[in-house]
Parts: sequence; structure tokens; C-alpha cells
Amino acid sequence: MARFDGKVVIVTGSSSGIGAGTAVLFAREGAKVTITGRKQDGLEATKRCIIDAGGKEDNLNVVIADVTDASGREKVVSSTVQKWGQIDILSPKFMYYAMAKAALDQMTRSLALELIPEGVRVNSVSPGAVVTRFCQSSGLSDAEAAKFYERFASSPDSLPIREIGQPEDIANIIAFLADRRVSRYIIGQTIVADGGSMLVIASNASVFKEEK
Repeated sequence: MARFDGKVVIVTGSSSGIGAGTAVLFAREGAKVTITGRKQDGLEATKRCIIDAGGKEDNLNVVIADVTDASGREKVVSSTVQKWGQIDILSPKFMYYAMAKAALDQMTRSLALELIPEGVRVNSVSPGAVVTRFCQSSGLSDAEAAKFYERFASSPDSLPIREIGQPEDIANIIAFLADRRVSRYIIGQTIVADGGSMLVIASNASVFKEEK
């Protein structure tokens, strides 16, 4: 029996990057997955990746929607419930860097306290540098993006692990948090997965302050 057999999962932002990696992992582990995003070609690519990884096409629900809009969120939820009658796991992707990390952390704690009496656990994952299409969407070419990742990973002052994360690294953490058998006692926490970059950023900032 696969880890998420019978579970229904919604993964937003699943047309690329971390969202796509998360959707593939859940599907490979037996879940029924709604993949959603604004780009049909990206969702079709994710669908092919899921099937290539052993996921079943009957266990996929593809919904083109903008979840930043209330009607888009309603479309995703209603489509999922109509198809499978339930939602067990929600994996939203927050790509709004204007939202301060502290605000997201506080939202995680507040929702966790509000929803745990209903049996709903809320946790969040805060990823560091991960290979996605984010650089390209910001205007860099593939070659420029690759060079950026290479330079960032080569410096222990930026990234102690000296390796850029992959979407699967974050997807594995999300799946761990979704698996109640191993993470049921984790509630309202933000898991930082950044290859140690926050450690050196804090250290460098401290040194800079002392020198100044």
C-alpha cells in the first residue's frame, strides 16, 4: 500500500518548479491529485511527468485557474470535491515575496491554532534557493540562470551546502508533513529548507554590524 493511497491532494502552482515536483511525488505515492495553475502547457507537462513516474491518469484532476482570485479558488475546490468527494491535503504555493516571512510564519501559527480543534494540521515550508523557472520568469535566459545558480552555490558565504536545492527536496518535506503517521505531533511550524543559507546570512550580518 502506497503512503497516500486514498488521499485527495490539491497542489497549487503545480505547472512548474516546486509545485510540479510536489504533485509528482504525491501521485507516485498513490494520492488522487488536483494540479492547478494558470498555464495549460505547464500543467500538461506536469501531467506527463506524473504518468511517467507511475501515477495513474484516473487519479489526476487538471484545473486551469488563478488561485489569487476567489473565483479561481472556488473553482479548484469545487472541481476536486465534485470529482472525489473530499480534500485531505492542501499544498498551496506562496510566491509573493512582498509577503514577509514573519507574516507567513504568523499566519501558519494562527491557522494552526484555529483549525487543530477540527483535526486540521497547518504547517509551512520555507525554501531557500531551488532550481525552478523563477529566474527565467524574472527575465534571465537559461544560460544566465544557470550561471547565477552556479555562482551562488560555489560560495560557502552564501550557501554552506554548496548545492542548489531541487524541487524534489522541498516536495519530500511537504510529503513528510502531510503524512500523519510520522508528523502528527508537528503543528503550526515553519520548516526552513535552505541549505544553511540563513545561518551564514545571520552571521555575515552580525559581522557587518560589528565592523560598522
